[in-house]
Amino acid sequence: MDDLTIPLEGPQAGPLERRRTIGVDVGGVIVGGGAPVVVQSMTNTDTADVDATVAQVAALSRAGSEIVRITVDRDESAAAVPKVRERLERLGLDVPLVGDFHYIGHKLLADHPACAEALAKYRINPGNVGFKSKKDAQFGAIIEMAIKYQKPVRIGVNWGSLDQELLTRLMDANNDLPNPRSARAVTREAIIQSALMSAELAESIGLARNRILLSAKVSNVQDLIAVYRDLAGRTDHALHLGLTEAGMGSKGIVASSAAMGILLQEGIGDTIRVSLTPEPGGDRTREVQVAQELLQTMGFRQFLPVVAACPGCGRTTSTVFQELAEKIQGDIRRNMPVWREKYPGVEALNVAVMGCIVNGPGESKHADIGISLPGTGESPAAPIFIDGQKAGTLRGPNIAADFEVMVADYIEKRFGSKDHARTEA
Repeated sequence: MDDLTIPLEGPQAGPLERRRTIGVDVGGVIVGGGAPVVVQSMTNTDTADVDATVAQVAALSRAGSEIVRITVDRDESAAAVPKVRERLERLGLDVPLVGDFHYIGHKLLADHPACAEALAKYRINPGNVGFKSKKDAQFGAIIEMAIKYQKPVRIGVNWGSLDQELLTRLMDANNDLPNPRSARAVTREAIIQSALMSAELAESIGLARNRILLSAKVSNVQDLIAVYRDLAGRTDHALHLGLTEAGMGSKGIVASSAAMGILLQEGIGDTIRVSLTPEPGGDRTREVQVAQELLQTMGFRQFLPVVAACPGCGRTTSTVFQELAEKIQGDIRRNMPVWREKYPGVEALNVAVMGCIVNGPGESKHADIGISLPGTGESPAAPIFIDGQKAGTLRGPNIAADFEVMVADYIEKRFGSKDHARTEA
């Protein structure tokens, strides 16, 4: 094509406008109402084990989880909740705790008022809050406790524990239609109706609309997208996104990112959780890291400095750039809890670690500070670029260590000054 005319209007490079929702205050963290998308996670410790639970909540909070959910399944765990809360406060951590209730939540909240007070939010599943004639009464009892203690509630529907009476009723009605919908479509409708009817019941009991969040979790990517698109069109409640039973490792990461990435791009979602199955002995904070990286990659929030690094090719047979990129990324993640306080705005930093002359200098110029390491057969020299300008060249066996020092100096000079802190404030 010879016509190089650039159209005045092209495809939108960015997400659709955020869906308008009612903001909910969860222990000082605002979810919905135009607030930034919130990252949350959940412990997998026995809550009755106070030491283990405090340690994991603290690790999740320091990793960046802004809300942490804990299991409250029996008297011992309910009795432990205020102890966990007190210990966290002594550590200087005010992360809101959410109680995950099933089956006997109404009884636990009534029998353990200190637990009811210590939690920032109650999460209840209408599919297992009670059965038959007891269901509405037990659901109502939890809602009344939320009203008494002025706590918000997440009504979290999960298709692994869906209200079977509702599902059966909808399936029977569907079978009578001239053109019945698929069983999956009816199941999705049952999930949505369960959430909406439960929210309506909670409001009729007296729970304020700005104390209700909804979630409708499934384990299939396309079903999750369909459910939340439909739900978002039928309510203005704040929505919690999450692909339940996402799986382990790369499978869980890819599935969660694909599903929630599409919904977030469409303006749907006020808080997210990446539900990864950890490897045996694995780090629970991995799911927090993935959630942050999803939001940051899509441009919704900035949590950490970005380290751009090339994937490597036949020109980069040396592993120096790989090792340096990994080292810098690890240092950043480890130091961020301190850096957030010491260097306001440091999360906007962009570092480039490139492996050869092809894209190295160009990528380094685009970064705040970048290094272009020598590729195979290139001169053993590494030009450094700071704020788009060449700032020098490193040579010798200590290139990696020397560059790390330059990155630390850059952070101190740019983000450590009092003038910068005042500007950021």
